[in-house]
Amino acid sequence: MNYNMRPTKNPMPCQDPKVRARNFEEVTLGYTEEMAIDEAKRCMDCKVPNCIKGCPVNIHIPEFIKKVAEGEFEEAYQIISLTSALPAVCGRVCPQESQCEGNCLRGKMPVRENNKPVLDENGKPVLGESVAIGRLERFVADYHRNNIVSVPPKIKSNGHRVAVVGSGPSGLTCAGDLAKLGYDVTVFEALHVEGGVLVYGIPEFRLPKKIVKEEVEGLKRLGVKFMTDMVIGRVISIDELLLAYKFEAIFIGTGAGLPRFMNIPGENAKGVYSANEFLTRINLMKAYKDDSHTPIDHPKAVAVVGGGNVAMDACRCALRIGAEHVYCVYRRSRKELPARAEEVEHAEEEGVEFHLLENPVEIIEDREGNPKENPNYGKVKGIKCIKMQLGEPDSSGRRRPEPVPDSEFVLDVDCVIMALGTSPNPLIKDTTPGIEVNSHGCLIVNESTNATTKEGVYAGGDAVTGAATVILAMGAGKKAAKAIDEFILKKEEK
Repeated sequence: MNYNMRPTKNPMPCQDPKVRARNFEEVTLGYTEEMAIDEAKRCMDCKVPNCIKGCPVNIHIPEFIKKVAEGEFEEAYQIISLTSALPAVCGRVCPQESQCEGNCLRGKMPVRENNKPVLDENGKPVLGESVAIGRLERFVADYHRNNIVSVPPKIKSNGHRVAVVGSGPSGLTCAGDLAKLGYDVTVFEALHVEGGVLVYGIPEFRLPKKIVKEEVEGLKRLGVKFMTDMVIGRVISIDELLLAYKFEAIFIGTGAGLPRFMNIPGENAKGVYSANEFLTRINLMKAYKDDSHTPIDHPKAVAVVGGGNVAMDACRCALRIGAEHVYCVYRRSRKELPARAEEVEHAEEEGVEFHLLENPVEIIEDREGNPKENPNYGKVKGIKCIKMQLGEPDSSGRRRPEPVPDSEFVLDVDCVIMALGTSPNPLIKDTTPGIEVNSHGCLIVNESTNATTKEGVYAGGDAVTGAATVILAMGAGKKAAKAIDEFILKKEEK
C-alpha cells in the first residue's frame, strides 16, 4: 500500500460555530470518500497493533482501515461488525484519544522537517497525530447505513430465554450477541423509547437519534423483543422474571441515572436542574420545540457546574435553547478538565465561557416581595462562587482544589445545571434479595464474567462502573453475553 506519511489527521468538516450554536443538527459532517481513503493510508499496519489493545471490544482496526484505504467500504464494515454492535454510535461519541487512537504509533512519532525532528518551545520533539480511527469507523458505518440494505441471517433458535434490563449500550450489545447465538431475548426499558442514555443523555447534535433507532431496528430484525415503560423493580421484580416468567438468565444494564448535587444553600430554587433532567427534557422530550408536551424554561444566563462531557452537553444545549450567556464553572484548571478535548473546543467555539478554578458555594434566589406579587419569587437570580487554587494531589492523582480566602463573587444567572456525575438507581438493589452493591451503590460483579452475587444474574455498564463511556459499557455487554451462554449451556449439560 502507498502509505501517506503526513503527520496530521484529515480535519473533520463541521458546521460553522455561529450557525450550529443555535440548531440541533449534527455538528460534525463526516469524511468524504476521498478524505477517508487518504486518512486510512496514514495507517502503517503495525506488526503489533496496540490500537486493538486500546479498544474495549477489540475491533480489528488495521484490517478495517486497510479495506478503507482500498475503497472497500462494505468489507470494512463487516470487519468492524465482527466485534462491535454500534459502530455508528462509537465512531461519534467514544473517547478514541484515550483508547485506540491513544495507542496509535503515528501519534507517538516525531514530526520531521528537512530530515530533522521539529522541536517545541521547550526543546522537546513535536509528535504527529494518530490515525483518525474514530472518524473512519463513523465513515464506514454511515456508508453501510446509506448504501447497503441489510438482510439479517436466519438464526436457529436454541430454545433458551434471556432477559435484558435496560436498552443502553451494554444492554443492546448483550442482547445482540445473545440473539446471534440463537437465544430468545427480551429487553425491558424503563422509558418509552429504546436506547437508554444514547437517546436521553447524548444530544442530537452529537448523536442523531435516527442512528440509535436504526441500531435498535437491526436488533429487532434479529428477533430481539423490546418492552418499553417497564421499570424493573417496580412493575416486575428480578425474581419474578426468573421464577414467574421463566427467563434462564438476566443481564442488568440500567446505567447510572441518579444525579448528584452539592448540598449548598439555594439548591432547591426554581431553575436548578440536574444535568440528567435538563438533557432528558431536551433530548428525549424535545423540550426546545414549540409543540413539546414537556416544555422547559428558556433561560438568558446559565451556569453549568462540572467539567465532564455531560457538562459540555448541558452547556451546548443551553446555547441552543436561546441562552445569551453560558458559563461552565469548574473547580480545577483546564488541564484537569475531564471532558474530551474536542468537546471543550466545540463548546468554546460556540461561545461557552469557562470559569475555571472556581466553585459554587450558594445559589441565590429571588426573595423580594411575596410570591403572589413577584412571578420570579423563589427563582434563581445568581450563583455565588469562590476562587480556587490547586494544592497537593488527592486520591485520584489530581491536584486537590482549595478555596482562596475572601475571593467570593456572584455570577448573575437565572438557571443552574448541576453536572457533577451520577450513580446507579438503588431500585433493583432494594427489590432483589441476593444482589450486593459497593459503597458507591454500584452492582458488584465477577470481573471475568460480569456475574453478580445472585446466580443467573449478570450486569455491566454504568450500573457496575458508575458513569463511564459507551464503548466500555459495550465491552461489558459482550463479556456478559459470553458468560451467560456458558452458564446456560452448563446447566443444560446437567
